[in-house]
Amino acid sequence: MKIAVIGAGFVGATTAQRLVERNLGEVVLYDIVEGLPQGKALDMMESAPIWGFESRVLGTNDPKDLSGAEMVVIASGMARQPGMSRDDLLERNAGIVASVADLVHEHAHQAMVIVVTNPVDALTHLVAAKVGTPKDRIFGMGGILDSARFRHFIATEMGVAQADVDAMVLGGHGDDMVPLPRFATVNGVSIETLLSADQIQKLVARTRDGGAEIVRYLKKGSAYYAPAAAIAQMVESVVRDQKRLLPCSVWCSGQYGITGQFVGLPVILGRSGVEKIVELPLSAAELKELQGSSAHVAAKVAKLQIAA
Repeated sequence: MKIAVIGAGFVGATTAQRLVERNLGEVVLYDIVEGLPQGKALDMMESAPIWGFESRVLGTNDPKDLSGAEMVVIASGMARQPGMSRDDLLERNAGIVASVADLVHEHAHQAMVIVVTNPVDALTHLVAAKVGTPKDRIFGMGGILDSARFRHFIATEMGVAQADVDAMVLGGHGDDMVPLPRFATVNGVSIETLLSADQIQKLVARTRDGGAEIVRYLKKGSAYYAPAAAIAQMVESVVRDQKRLLPCSVWCSGQYGITGQFVGLPVILGRSGVEKIVELPLSAAELKELQGSSAHVAAKVAKLQIAA
């Protein structure tokens, strides 16, 4: 598969590296900054003899090189700074992503699209409106990253193997995301039987603050290692038709009482894109949180005056 990664900053470049190291396809790393994608691509390829991967990455400033891409990852845009929420990036990144969406429409309009730029749910809606690809072939990254953070915090709190922890975070990729402790397990055992209510609430709060915590440490810029891993998992599920059950920002048409917008829900992700939205038996309180998070996303979309 030919995979285009648009944006050669930390997230985009790290994503390209993870994709080629896993031999998921031939990668085109595109950016408007002259020399940036070429230099990073060359650096990655010089690691191939050591790391032993066969996939190739091409760095380019020419949008024509996007032609023929079967999958596009949009990772261009401004990263948040300390004190900023993801919502603070809305207007600035909307302009950048709109321009990128025009390039995708012109050069790779048949491609499946993963949107990464924040605020991801609203900007996924924007991309879908401009590219015109069927909405089950456009989805946003957020829930996998949030879930990974939740899983890591649980494993660290309990002192257990990271791989034994499963958890899911739904809703918008923002401060009102919806971690679901009731569905979180350690090797099949519910964390509600292993941790106190106070411990769980602290983990939920830290998950919601997970991105901001990293921004505070870095002082300039935001996370990229874990986001790139989340993107690679999405790409791999599609390329290898793994049909993984993953939380992604997807188009809702009545599921969970939500209609006409993109928001994070559990989906089966396979070769054709979003193959199924899975409806979990949420409690009334969980459903209310999810719909509240969805309403916040809808308000951001309204600010951008995006048509459905």
